[in-house]
Amino acid sequence: MKAVIIEDEKLASDYLENLLQKDGLNIDVVKIIDNVKDAIQWLSQNTVDIIFLDIHLGDDTSFSIFDKLQINTPIIFTTAYNEYAIKAFKLNSIDYLLKPIDEDELRASIDKWKGRMSDSNAFDIQKLMAIMQHKEDYQERFMVVSGSKIKSILIDQVAYFLSEGRYVKLVTNNNEKYLLDQSLENLEKKLNPHCFYRVNRQAIVSFNSIQQMVIWSKSRVKLELNPVTDFDVIVSIDKSGDFKKWLNR
Repeated sequence: MKAVIIEDEKLASDYLENLLQKDGLNIDVVKIIDNVKDAIQWLSQNTVDIIFLDIHLGDDTSFSIFDKLQINTPIIFTTAYNEYAIKAFKLNSIDYLLKPIDEDELRASIDKWKGRMSDSNAFDIQKLMAIMQHKEDYQERFMVVSGSKIKSILIDQVAYFLSEGRYVKLVTNNNEKYLLDQSLENLEKKLNPHCFYRVNRQAIVSFNSIQQMVIWSKSRVKLELNPVTDFDVIVSIDKSGDFKKWLNR
């Protein structure tokens, strides 16, 4: 049996590969891929018997792969995040393993896969995606570090998020600033889209933080936020239409 591992943490992919090479599993890992872009390219040209797929990859979530490709290969998802709809994966006969992966659970997942290989309806990616896109469990608070103290910030206290390299800066309504160890792309998917909008590559703003909007050019808008930023926050051209729809909900 041939498998591909799509995982952006080398320690995790090496560990999983070692588990799959143990006696009795008979699974040959033919490729390890660490990002969505390369995964789309490789999967469009190659086939395997099973895919081990992390949810959060460096450049995007792995669900974006299914926007580009029709995947019929059975998938076992692996992730460190347990907020996803585990029951949805189980109901669709697609397994879901939390990191660090337990060897016995991995063997059980593979046995489950092998036992259903003849069932053409066992792996319904489209049904899974529909369930995941309907998920409404948005993040309600953020654990942050302030000096030697740890505190929790309620989502209602957040004015906006700003990209800071590989980190995100959380800015509260009181202009308190904290760093979050995650990307703006991943954070965007965890926020309630009725309350927050990603206006450009650098910022996600809450509706309540917008104090005034000024026409900046033919198709762009400048936002004046509270707390005040030390740089111009401009709604990008490709988002201006959707932004106006968002304001009019």
